[in-house]
Amino acid sequence: MSRIRDLFGRAKGAATAVGERRVRALARHDAEEAAERALRLRPAQARERAPDPSRAVPWGMRVAAEVAWRFLVLAAAVWVVMRVIGSVRLVALAFVAALLITALLQPTVARLHRRGLPQGLATVVTALCGFLALGLIGWFVVWQVLDNLDSLSERLQEGIAELKRWLLVSPFHVTEQQINDITERLSDAIGTSTSEITSTGLQGVTVLIEVITGMLLAMFITLFLLYDGRRVWEWTLRLLPGTVRPRVAGAGAPAWRTLTAYIRGTLIVALIDAVFIGVGIYFLGVPLAVPIAVVIFLASFVPLIGAIASGALAVIVALVTQGVFTALMTLLVVLLVQQIEGHILQPFILGRAVRIHPLAVVLAVATGGLVAGIGGAVVAVPLVAVANTVIVHLRSHAGEDEEPDAVGATSEPGPTPQAPLVRSAAPVPSTKSVEPNAPVVGEEPTERSELPVRPPDAVE
Repeated sequence: MSRIRDLFGRAKGAATAVGERRVRALARHDAEEAAERALRLRPAQARERAPDPSRAVPWGMRVAAEVAWRFLVLAAAVWVVMRVIGSVRLVALAFVAALLITALLQPTVARLHRRGLPQGLATVVTALCGFLALGLIGWFVVWQVLDNLDSLSERLQEGIAELKRWLLVSPFHVTEQQINDITERLSDAIGTSTSEITSTGLQGVTVLIEVITGMLLAMFITLFLLYDGRRVWEWTLRLLPGTVRPRVAGAGAPAWRTLTAYIRGTLIVALIDAVFIGVGIYFLGVPLAVPIAVVIFLASFVPLIGAIASGALAVIVALVTQGVFTALMTLLVVLLVQQIEGHILQPFILGRAVRIHPLAVVLAVATGGLVAGIGGAVVAVPLVAVANTVIVHLRSHAGEDEEPDAVGATSEPGPTPQAPLVRSAAPVPSTKSVEPNAPVVGEEPTERSELPVRPPDAVE
């Protein structure tokens, strides 16, 4: 019996020893694997410890680089657009001019249509009256110039002689020999520049043909915009992506109101300037008072620069034909009218509809003149005014577009991040008012919701 116990004790000790050896072997194996794993991970850890080169750049420098390359992309896009517009400058100017004329005549078409005239007949009547008025003004200006051409040449010679006599007795100490030398130099310059004058005349004929073509194209576009402006606006909206279509449709009405207010206000201010300055120089005895008044009216559509140029023309004509005193009185009349215009008429008539800083006006006129000449200078300011209105509208409504999502997240039971989104059978009414044709979130906008409730051409 004791032998059996000894045998079991030995077997148990042997099993215990084997187990301990096995545990030590496993521990040794685990240690070797851990060492090998550490050797393999050491290069990766070393690479992780290496500093990131991008982190060595200061944060301000990285922000400046991000802004710089985006600005370069935007500048390249603007340059491409300007090149495309420059290649079709005649068509672009004709379309913008037609848009401005449409903004001026469309309220009349809407008023006639409300009184019972069909849309087509109201468009034809308004367009014919407008174009006929422009034609009569042009004919009257040409008639006045041709009728006073002979007397103007005589007064011009008398004015030059009087100016010469005034220079001789003036405090500038100008001698007669100096005046004769200047006259001879002018005659020689004109004689040697005959070929350049001829080429300039040919270029003038080409420009005249382009102007006539642009006028006819603008008239044609104006007729279509007056008659079918709503469908043109809806077709333009369909070209845009569906996500931005409601925003652009909402910005259309404020932009059209701004354009209409600008054209009306500028027309009234230009008419007042032309009437008062024309009456003033007429009573001062300046010849061609009516053509000069028409030039002042047309030049007033170019802000700042047009008023200066037309006023200088009136002063020069008065100086050459009537003398220094009349020229000074003409300058006084022009400055008085322009001061009244700048400080009283424009703030009162335009009001807050067109809010543009004078610096932006000067830069817009200069840029438009460099890109497209006189036509670009005329249309630059209204385009900047419309762009300013659109940007302000989009920025003011950007927060409202994000507000429904935030309200829905707090008032409606939303899904968990892992669960799929399930539409509720009965939508919870929101505290925010919804527009009649606003598209529903989560659904494709229908044909009815893609279009504005009230297109810009319906705003008076």
